[in-house]
Formats: sequence, structure tokens, C-alpha cells
Amino acid sequence: MMAGKVKSIRSIENRILPQMGDSEYIGPEFDPGAQVYRLKFIRDGRVIFVDVDGRTGTILRQSR
Repeated sequence: MMAGKVKSIRSIENRILPQMGDSEYIGPEFDPGAQVYRLKFIRDGRVIFVDVDGRTGTILRQSR
């Protein structure tokens, strides 16, 4: 992150959290090898995972 290659978790959260509506945010994980953040949410008793490219902030996949 210091070299500017991976966005900070705060910038990723600022982009993704507003898109998740009434879901409760549980927290993030980071895979340094893949440079992917996994944000975890819960809605209606189900866990939702949102995988985000750490370099671009683009959502790669989302479980439903």
C-alpha cells in the first residue's frame, strides 16, 4: 500500500459500503498475493462476501 499499488481499506470501504444498502458490515480481509479485499456483510441472517480488486477498487465477485 505504501508504494501506491493497492488502495487503502478505507477508500475501498467508502466505495463499496454505500452500495450494500441495509446490509450490516462485518469487516474486511486482505489477500496480499492476489491483492484482493474480501468485505463481509450480513443481511437477513446470510453472509455476503464482496471481493474487490485492491488496485482498482472494482468488484470482482459478490456472493448472494
